[in-house]
Amino acid sequence: MAVPNPPTSRDVARLAGVSQTTVSYALTGRGTISAATRAHVLEVAASVGYRPNLAARSMRTRRTGRLAVVSGPTLDHQVRVLAGAGEVAAAAGYALETRTVDGTVEERTARVRELAAAGEHEGVLTLVPVLPDVLTDPAAPTGERPERTVVVAETTFDDHMRSVGDLADAGPVAEFVETLLAAGHRRFLHVAGSDQYASARARRDAYLAAVDRAAAGPATRDVVSLGVVGGTWSPEDARRAVHDLPSDAPPLAVVAANDLLAAGVLRGAAERGWSAPGDVVVTGWDAAEMGAYLTPSLTTVDVDFTEAGRRAMQRLVAAVRGEEPPPRGAAVARIVWRESTGPLPGHRPAR
Repeated sequence: MAVPNPPTSRDVARLAGVSQTTVSYALTGRGTISAATRAHVLEVAASVGYRPNLAARSMRTRRTGRLAVVSGPTLDHQVRVLAGAGEVAAAAGYALETRTVDGTVEERTARVRELAAAGEHEGVLTLVPVLPDVLTDPAAPTGERPERTVVVAETTFDDHMRSVGDLADAGPVAEFVETLLAAGHRRFLHVAGSDQYASARARRDAYLAAVDRAAAGPATRDVVSLGVVGGTWSPEDARRAVHDLPSDAPPLAVVAANDLLAAGVLRGAAERGWSAPGDVVVTGWDAAEMGAYLTPSLTTVDVDFTEAGRRAMQRLVAAVRGEEPPPRGAAVARIVWRESTGPLPGHRPAR
C-alpha cells in the first residue's frame, strides 16, 4: 500500500508493526518501550518523512515540541555542530530554533536563563559557555519529565572556572608536548588565541600544565618554555610574534591555538631564515583544508564538530524526556601528524 503524503502516525505504526500508542511513546519519549523499539519506530518515521503535528501535541500534552540552540555571534564551526544537533532533534520529533547571544559569560548566562524562563521551549542547548547555576542538574532523578525547561550546555565551566565539554577538550595539546618531548624537543612556545574564547583558554592552560609537568620530570628537567604570546586569532600577529623572538630561539617547538596562527608562525619563521621542521616545528588546530597544502604540510587537530552536536543534542533530548544521559563516548578530536613536526635534528630515540 502506498504511503499518503504527508504520512500519518497510523501509517508509521502500520509500517513499523506496532500500535499507534507505541509510535506516540517513541516520538515523545514517554512510556516504557525499549530503546530498540524506539529506535526502530524513529527509523521508520524518518524513512517515510513523517513529522509530528507539534501544535496538536502541544494542545494535548502541554508540551511545545520545540527545542532551542543558543550559539555565539560567529558561526564558523558552530554550523557543523548545529547540523549534528538538528539531525538528532528531527529524528526525535522536535522542531529546532536557534538564538544568538554575545557578551560576557554573565550576560550570556542571563540571556539563556531568560530564554528558559519564557517556557516556549522544552529544552535549550547552549553552545556558548555559561555559568553552572543556569544548567539543569545532571544528577536530577530520571524516569519523569521535568516540569521546567531543561538547559544543557555543550561547553560550560567547572567550579574552578575551567571550561569543560567535548569542544573544550584540549587533551591533544598535552599529546603534542609529550610526543615532541619524546622526539628530543626541549624549547617550547605557545601562540594563543583570543582569551574571550573558552577553547583558547583551555588550550593555553593545557600547554602550561603540560610544560610544567615536563619540567618537573627527572628526564626532562631541561625543558624551557618561552612563554605564551599572541592572544588573537590573527595570523599576522602570529607572524610578528615570531619576529619578536630572540635569534637563539631555535630549535623550537611551537604549539599554535589554531591553523591560521600556525600558518603565521610558519611564515614568520621562513622570513627569519628558520627552516621547518628543522629549526622550528609547528602544530595547529582545526584541520583547515589549507593546512594540508602548506609547505610543510601542517600537523593539526581534526575535530568532528557534527558528532559533538549530535552528542550534545542527545543529552538535551534525554534530559527533556527524563531519561538517563547517554555516555560521553570517545573524544571528538584527533591529531593529524604531518610534515611540520619531526624529531629534533640529531636526536636518537631512547631504546
